[in-house]
Amino acid sequence: MTANILLVEDEVKLAQFVKLELAQEGYEVTVANDGMTGLTSARELQLDLIILDWMLPGFTGIEVCRRLRATGDQVPVILLTAKDEISDRVEGLDAGADDYLVKPFSIEELLARVRAHLRRTQEDDPDELQFSDLTLNQRTREIYRGDRSIELTAKEFDLLVYLMRHPRQVLTRDRILEEVWGYDFMGDSNIIEVYIRYLRLKLEENDEKRMIQTVRGVGYVMRE
Repeated sequence: MTANILLVEDEVKLAQFVKLELAQEGYEVTVANDGMTGLTSARELQLDLIILDWMLPGFTGIEVCRRLRATGDQVPVILLTAKDEISDRVEGLDAGADDYLVKPFSIEELLARVRAHLRRTQEDDPDELQFSDLTLNQRTREIYRGDRSIELTAKEFDLLVYLMRHPRQVLTRDRILEEVWGYDFMGDSNIIEVYIRYLRLKLEENDEKRMIQTVRGVGYVMRE
């Protein structure tokens, strides 16, 4: 599966160079040139990794990272910066960055770190997902709420997996449609509401507490 990477860098030539190198490695790359656009892209896109410059117009990379972590987003972040003091490294890592690379850097080293973080993320992706009393096994496709077994259709299963992979994160309707049904889906725009209703009926069959919450005008969130 192709990894999706967000590159947030205000030096246009550097951003173009890094994007080209990443693309040659087979990655899908989105570029943002300021902190606000970077934060918006990070929230709207389904990402596997973020490469984030520290000094950006608008929000700094540190602020972008803090805001992402505050909402529970755990996508790996590699921070790029000319700051090379130990105190700067500590500040970056404490803000939630997973790695820290000082400019000027070797593109080979950046690519190696990208591969390492993506490999670690893939290794950490468990067969079993759990949220509150709901358990889902991606390999066996078994689902339990407490001791009760739940049968889902293929698309209901895909939707639930996506929601459980992003607990407590508000997911927009457009993002769900793109990630679960695909960018080229041309069907009924109400399909998400229909399948959310199907899931709720099955997950709440015995009057259990609702865990798929509607965020009016935005989308849905898995929340206790």
